[in-house]
Amino acid sequence: MLIRLIYTTLLALLSPILLFSLYKKKPHKPAFGSRWKEHFGYTPTLEKNEQPLWIHAVSVGEAIAATPLIKALKEQNPSQPIVVTTTTSTGAEQIAKLGDLVDHRYMPIDFSFAVNGFLKAVKPSKLLIIETELWPNTLHSVGKANIPIYVVNARLSEKSCQGYAKVQPLFTGLSKHLTKVLCQTQADADRFERLGINKERLYVTGSIKFDIKISDNIKQQGTGLRNLLGNERPVWIAASTHEGEDQQVLDAHQEILKVHPTALLILVPRHPERFDNMFELTKRSGFNCIRRTSNENITEDAQVYLGDTMGEMLVLMGAADVCFMGGSLLGDKVGGHNVLEPAALGVPVVIGPSYYNFKGIVEELLLEQGILVCKHKEIHNTVSQLITNKNNCSAIKLAAQTVVQCNQGSLKRTITLSQ
Repeated sequence: MLIRLIYTTLLALLSPILLFSLYKKKPHKPAFGSRWKEHFGYTPTLEKNEQPLWIHAVSVGEAIAATPLIKALKEQNPSQPIVVTTTTSTGAEQIAKLGDLVDHRYMPIDFSFAVNGFLKAVKPSKLLIIETELWPNTLHSVGKANIPIYVVNARLSEKSCQGYAKVQPLFTGLSKHLTKVLCQTQADADRFERLGINKERLYVTGSIKFDIKISDNIKQQGTGLRNLLGNERPVWIAASTHEGEDQQVLDAHQEILKVHPTALLILVPRHPERFDNMFELTKRSGFNCIRRTSNENITEDAQVYLGDTMGEMLVLMGAADVCFMGGSLLGDKVGGHNVLEPAALGVPVVIGPSYYNFKGIVEELLLEQGILVCKHKEIHNTVSQLITNKNNCSAIKLAAQTVVQCNQGSLKRTITLSQ
């Protein structure tokens, strides 16, 4: 197909830049080592008798979202082999926490030769794509091999929908290979339909992120951390912040300290390569900052606690009184992050005005008064009021937990429809 040939040519021209970004060494980013070859289809075979189920979760966020699905699938059929692909090494690190439940391979780059090399080595029976990671050559090669393709927990923002519409012939060519698209909301399904996907292949299953289960171990670790931070002082967390947001959060904390002099901010940048820079930024901004990795005693005069580790977000959230969710102060650049994790933990959530990636979820929480949305100049007032007004804090917490509980069941629907 001509349109796919044009796409492949453009991808080949851009691939040096994409690969440089992927392989560039960054602080706290795991190295690919010799496994970089897997991106080009040189994939180690699986020592399995049965064909594996293939789940693709591009990076950390998708890997976390896929985890309850993987556990549920293994609980249903313990002998079913599962291979999980990620594109990034940080995603691979997250999947490694599942231990022997799955095998991990790196996702081949979207060239037919690389995808075909992967398929020859792995021989998957089915592909489940987490959220919306649709690559034309991958879908063409997998579809040509008669392997069913399911997009699960699918979401499509209005911005992404308009982007796909600009290359409608390319999207039409790739979408014909999709067996089913299991959407988070009706709005997502409507957008996929606008792009030409047949209604018979569209299902609304809800978000599997609502089926989050917080283990007792995580809760205990959160309580233990709070004991170390100080039970008598106010503690709030700014989770998954991006470049450009950190200073706004620190400015808000400066104001909060005027009202609550002993308050502590747990600052958790989204990307690990920014940990060192954030430590320097807090020091330059005049804060007494302690890094989690330093294992220093958290003294009463500590003002910022830098969460410079990976995979501990739930523990850090569990130690806080209030959670501000990052990625929501940068206009159209990011579109927010998952607000359900703190909600499930019983931590009141504050988010900025840009949350299009979780629009349906945030709107449902807003409807039940289970979340607060504010501009960056309002963060300090909003957080301060939640710290001061325990009754309001408890009401928001209860409303959010009720919304989470009422929306659970997506995992079961997803597994049923992807059989």
